[in-house]
Amino acid sequence: MSRPAGRGPRRLTRWWRRRSLRTRLTVIAATAIAVSVFMAFQVASELLDWELRDTAEEQLRADSRVLATTAQRAGLAQVRLPPYPGSGRLVRVILSDGSTRTPAGQPALPPVSEHAWRVAQGASADLMESDDSDDGYLVYTLRAGDGAVQVARVADDSPINQFGFGMLLIGLLCVVGGALVGRTVARTGLAPIDRLTAAAVRVAHTRELDADIPDEGGGEIRRLIQSINNMLAALRDSRLAQRLLAEDAAHELKTPLTSLRLNVELLIRLDRRGTLDSALPAESRTRLLNDLGAQVAELSTLAAELTDLARGDVSDENTELLDLADVVGAAATRARSRVPDIEVALDVTSVWVSGRPAALQRAVLNLVDNAGKWSPADQPVQVRLRAEGASAVLEVDDAGPGIDAADVPRVFDRFYRADSARALPGSGLGLSIVQRVVDAHGGRVTVARSARGGALLRVGLPAAAPPAPAARLTDGEDTAVR
Repeated sequence: MSRPAGRGPRRLTRWWRRRSLRTRLTVIAATAIAVSVFMAFQVASELLDWELRDTAEEQLRADSRVLATTAQRAGLAQVRLPPYPGSGRLVRVILSDGSTRTPAGQPALPPVSEHAWRVAQGASADLMESDDSDDGYLVYTLRAGDGAVQVARVADDSPINQFGFGMLLIGLLCVVGGALVGRTVARTGLAPIDRLTAAAVRVAHTRELDADIPDEGGGEIRRLIQSINNMLAALRDSRLAQRLLAEDAAHELKTPLTSLRLNVELLIRLDRRGTLDSALPAESRTRLLNDLGAQVAELSTLAAELTDLARGDVSDENTELLDLADVVGAAATRARSRVPDIEVALDVTSVWVSGRPAALQRAVLNLVDNAGKWSPADQPVQVRLRAEGASAVLEVDDAGPGIDAADVPRVFDRFYRADSARALPGSGLGLSIVQRVVDAHGGRVTVARSARGGALLRVGLPAAAPPAPAARLTDGEDTAVR
């Protein structure tokens, strides 16, 4: 059974792909030199053959002219033809009656061709022709008197053969030398790659990201090393951020967990003793249970915020064109449902942005929640949204005590809580999540003092052109159908 025609090339391709880059460069260099030598040999052989043939033809013409001059003086039938010396040129006289004369002892020449007879009959002055016999004669026929003289020479390929043999030896030496040079150049050129590979393997085995790879070489090698060093720096920053997040999370979780554990242990101990009702009156038990519920809620909120913070800018949510006024309204509704006592006063206008709806709603909700912690019961949280030039500006204003100047630089740090906020519920992650979301959308969030004396948090996002009216109508119809 015959093998498929494409199996051989595929096998050669697989073999080639399994070779190392150093081996490939060596083979490519040797092949390139071999092809170059072969092409040079072909061109040089053709030039040498043309030169030798041209020289031979010129010599035959010169010898023919000498013989023709002698034959015209003495006559073609009487001209003396010296015996053949054993090598060199061959001569022949063609008489008018069609007979020929040759020197004694000379090897037989090919029969007179039809074109040579025409020269002897005066149809043309001369003729240069090549014989196709094994001997390969080059014959020149020249009109002389009432006939013609011919001078011939055996085509000698020995110079070509000697030249080809020499070129073969030179080619082999060049190929071997080219392979060695290619191997050396590949080893030298790939030395930075080898060191880079060793460094990458060392990093993979030791998990040590602190040692940068030395910046050496130039061009593509330098850019590759710089890219890997930048990647290592990013990995170091990521590992540091993970460690800090874990440390901060452990620190923040310790307090509510400790309080929760103590309260639960107290209830268990009193229950085992059978003194739960006597030791804890109904009012105290209710207060304790409320504390437990608040601590569980705080842990749930902290876990959710830690999850959001750990995700950073990575989100499966797609970016879409949306009206930020709808996002602000939805966030205010959620804030009221979570804390019924909070009052939110909205003053919003339609401003379109390109962003992730859920992430933006979480950021606005965190701003409203943060303002709600500080606003007095009789003072609403004011939320304003407007367009300013090419930006959508959102302001969340509370009537609380405001943020101290010393706390402003750190207000968006993870887990940072001002001394005045220690007694209030919260994890210190809300504003950090706000900054992450705003940064991911190409915006900026700042803190200032409100005209009411509290804090004014201002978010600026790049505004987008609103969709066409037809598209908005279609969206409204689709929403109504749903």
